[in-house]
Amino acid sequence: MHKRWLYRIYDVSVLIVFLMAMACAYMLIYGEVVVRGNPPALSKVSSTTILNAEDEEVAKLRTDYKGYAEYARLEEMPKLLIDAFLATEDRRFYSHHGMDVIGIGRALLQNTLHMDISQGGSSITQQLARNLYLNGNKTLIRKVNEASIAFALEKRYAKDDILEMYLNRIYMGRQQYGVKAAAWRYFGVRDLNELSIGQIASLVGMPKGPSIYNPVDDPRRSEQRRDVVLTIMHEQGLITRREMEEAKRAEYETSSSKAAMDEDGEPAYISALDAVLEEASQLTGRSKEQIQNAGWTIRTGLDDTAQLAMESVFQDSSRFRDDRADEQVQAGMVIVDQHNGEVKAMMGGRDPVAGGINRATADVRQPGSVFKPVIAYGPALESGRYSPNSMLPDKPLRYGGYQPRNPGGHYRGSVTMMQAVEKSINSTAVWLVNENGLDESRQFAERLGIALGDEDRNLSIALGGLHKGVSPLKMAQAYAVFANGGKFNTAHLIRDITDAQGKKVVEYRPENKSVISSRTAAEMTKMLQRVVSQGTGKRARLIGHPVAGKTGTTQAGVSGAGQGANRDLWFAGYTDRWTAAVWMGFDHTDRDHYMTAGSGDAAELFAAVMKRALP
Repeated sequence: MHKRWLYRIYDVSVLIVFLMAMACAYMLIYGEVVVRGNPPALSKVSSTTILNAEDEEVAKLRTDYKGYAEYARLEEMPKLLIDAFLATEDRRFYSHHGMDVIGIGRALLQNTLHMDISQGGSSITQQLARNLYLNGNKTLIRKVNEASIAFALEKRYAKDDILEMYLNRIYMGRQQYGVKAAAWRYFGVRDLNELSIGQIASLVGMPKGPSIYNPVDDPRRSEQRRDVVLTIMHEQGLITRREMEEAKRAEYETSSSKAAMDEDGEPAYISALDAVLEEASQLTGRSKEQIQNAGWTIRTGLDDTAQLAMESVFQDSSRFRDDRADEQVQAGMVIVDQHNGEVKAMMGGRDPVAGGINRATADVRQPGSVFKPVIAYGPALESGRYSPNSMLPDKPLRYGGYQPRNPGGHYRGSVTMMQAVEKSINSTAVWLVNENGLDESRQFAERLGIALGDEDRNLSIALGGLHKGVSPLKMAQAYAVFANGGKFNTAHLIRDITDAQGKKVVEYRPENKSVISSRTAAEMTKMLQRVVSQGTGKRARLIGHPVAGKTGTTQAGVSGAGQGANRDLWFAGYTDRWTAAVWMGFDHTDRDHYMTAGSGDAAELFAAVMKRALP
């Protein structure tokens, strides 16, 4: 009997030793595999910032871990901030090897006394391991994995490197990661060395409960937590009693950047920001995800007044009278500075969603008569054979199997070019394209930034009947040439991009390239001003700002939609300062969803926005 018990004890001892050996091997191997396969250098990401024309921040982009970050090197941080974090989170950081045994023992004692697991006792290295690779579940296996990764990090990186990664990756509430992002979000402080003692204590207190100790969600509890940290800082000799008391008495205020907002809602500039990311990707060859994490500063020409004016007008449902119960009318609009090509404002829909359809940039809409100055009248003027006073035929002519019709079947026999543009006469536009030649008309459009494919080698392009379609952005870019005396600038949002070290990545230089004669531009402007003052574009008129522009409408062409049903409504026009193009319609036109309104609604939308946007 005695020997049997000895054998059992021996077997159990062997099993325990084996399990301990396996646990040690797991502890040594798991962390190494995780860290080697997923280097924590990923934690050095910073949110890319987008600025408007006044160099004001309009957006900070979420990083790949769905939050906002701004990386700061350890030497950029004030010593008091670093020491306060160490005093509060891990006093023995520089003496342990990934785990604070004394801290864990204290946490175990507290948990035993209170019969819960509220105290974690995690070191800074363990917290970094959790933030980089694990979740916040308080389970035994997670704690083992956390410790294993912490040991691996300590073997691979210096203490200062680990501390730097921690201070840049720690979650600070409101989707802010790291002390620098939090300082800017909560206190409007960009340079960490400008933080007050009270602000430092507030930041140090947040990791214990980011959702309850940040100043936005619960100012009272955040203030209480700040005072606890201030007491710790005093007890550890980091600040004097007087400094502690003054910081505690200080009024608890927060401020933030102009771009800071309720992260639960959507920011302004949604369509424009999507377009900025797309353009940055095209310019740099980087993916959108890489750009979001790059810590770049992207300066744009976006105008705050114009953008907010456009957003406000688009929210006015009374301007979209063809809304249906199950679907609303959509719209897209772009404002461009014709002098340098900068996009000043953009809306890709009435209710844009980040990453959704951008109706301002999608080349899918038939332009109708708004295309006539680009494809018919512009080339005719440029040829030198015609002027605004030239007499042109207005007759029902047939061109092979194609016979264009005027609305209502009304023909005048002959009209001046000025009258043809003012009244948007179809027969005359087609006649001009035929006389000038399709190649000459297509080349003229291409010089204005609208390239047509072989599918568009037909006379229907004179009336805006295109195989693929165009976008408001392309139409604004084309009309900007008329507004700029015949000089072309690529419509663009980005002025320049600088990296985190201040080095230029991209810089746009205005082209101002002459692509048509100044005479053609001036004569076209004269005719388009007549369209607004007396013709189809009257609803685009502005007080104090002469407007030149053109309307455009395409028919629904849907069985059962009824006579007078339209698919696309357009207006493109310009003042002496800015050029804009507007499209209105349904995303998908069918017998139940079509426009009964005419292009005058698009002209009115143009006027409503420009009236608020222009100084």
